[in-house]
Amino acid sequence: MTAAAWATAVRPKTLAAAVVPVAVGTAVAAVTSGVAIGPALAALAGALLIQVGTNFANDVYDAQKGADTEDRVGPTRAVASGLLSPTQVKRGMAVVFGLATLVGVYLASVVGWEIFALGVVCIAAGIAYTGGPFPLAYNGLGDVFVLVFFGFVAVAGTAYVQTGEVPSLALVAAVPVGTLATALLVVNNVRDEATDAAVGKRTLVVLLGRRFAFAEYAAMLLAAFAVPAILVAHGHPPQVLLPWLTAPLAVRLFGSLRRETGEALNDVLAGTAKLLLLFGVLFAVGLAAGGA
Repeated sequence: MTAAAWATAVRPKTLAAAVVPVAVGTAVAAVTSGVAIGPALAALAGALLIQVGTNFANDVYDAQKGADTEDRVGPTRAVASGLLSPTQVKRGMAVVFGLATLVGVYLASVVGWEIFALGVVCIAAGIAYTGGPFPLAYNGLGDVFVLVFFGFVAVAGTAYVQTGEVPSLALVAAVPVGTLATALLVVNNVRDEATDAAVGKRTLVVLLGRRFAFAEYAAMLLAAFAVPAILVAHGHPPQVLLPWLTAPLAVRLFGSLRRETGEALNDVLAGTAKLLLLFGVLFAVGLAAGGA
């Protein structure tokens, strides 16, 4: 039961959001100056640890603020459902972020202490997403947080620890990663609109309504699929268009988001996570193959 409870708090289905940026950032490194296996694996470990730590923080702080209860429509949360106590999850968060800090020390020894400082900022942001005096997710900034940290910071940071620089390709390649991760958050917030509004969690859906959320989701998808075409137009080989194979899935998900409500949106959430993973893997493969 304890193992199952911690698995619930870890939220394994969200970990694609940590893996995909590292895969894409590593593909960028392969194209520009070559993959560095040690730093690449460390970047993956660090990304996963920070994602899990952020999930722990989200679990405990949302429960304490009343955003998550036993009656939530979404997947079970460990603290809200009583599987784990707030103290247990906070201790787990400290352990996981501590391990991430050790990864940061290794990366600092390889490329410099600036990457350690970036890791500290990522950890602080992970806590501030739902915790602290000005929780980002409660003040309409969750979408910006996801776009910046799961997109630009994660992809560019992965490329940096392997190449010692931030190639311009890394910033471009970060766009679809960040926008699809943001689309994932949009679905989550559409599903939770009523409960979020009731406890004062002012997501963009609560502030601006569902029509805005649908438009935002569509814009995130369009931006993601536009990037491979832009890269090809600027001389990259056609393999970069591999992510377009996921376009039918994206179209279906957009339709489902507009039609479904309540628990049915959990399937849209899972589908968007699948889209992020498939798109990201194909994008990474296309980038690396095109540079071979």
